[in-house]
Amino acid sequence: MPNFSLMPKEGKFFKLFEESAQNAVDVAQKLEELLEKWDNIEDRVAVIADLEHKGDNITHQIATELHRTFVTPFDREDITLLAQSLDDVTDFIHSAADFMLLYNIEQPTQRAKELAKVIGETTIEMQKAVAQLTKHIDQAQMLKHCVEVNRMENVADRIYRSALVELFANNTDVKLIIKWREIYEHMETVTDRCEDVANVLEGVALKYS
Repeated sequence: MPNFSLMPKEGKFFKLFEESAQNAVDVAQKLEELLEKWDNIEDRVAVIADLEHKGDNITHQIATELHRTFVTPFDREDITLLAQSLDDVTDFIHSAADFMLLYNIEQPTQRAKELAKVIGETTIEMQKAVAQLTKHIDQAQMLKHCVEVNRMENVADRIYRSALVELFANNTDVKLIIKWREIYEHMETVTDRCEDVANVLEGVALKYS
């Protein structure tokens, strides 16, 4: 497939998108560490919260640049949607971790650890796809990473479904069921939002191919 350029007149957008995607990778890694080590819970969740706030600031910077810029590197609607989808990734990771703290979860489940691992892998693929915006790229390379994000979302969905089946089958504590159902839902939603990012990038790639 031919290479294409996204008219990189406004490099600030690409830099901010890459920072946001890298921040999502960092937050996902902290979530995985939280579940694997399961100590100093409050401190670890506080680190995740700080990174989530960092993501909010990056999203605000993108919005500010969008208002200041007359000619954008690609459609304003796509810029807004990409920024929001990236922000949602970090938001839902933070929500999952925060609920573990608020609900005073004693130990993470194996399914939660599996979901955290998939989230980490998915954000890495998402970051690789976003990074392609900063260079004169091969369309096929971006789409390759986007397809992998979609595949990982399907993996997360299967783990999520198995987690719910086991949760209802193996527990009689209604409160515990409610807690973990909400945590699982937030974790699975992370990969949904990663898929949203991939869908935006696929659209941009096709428009400018």
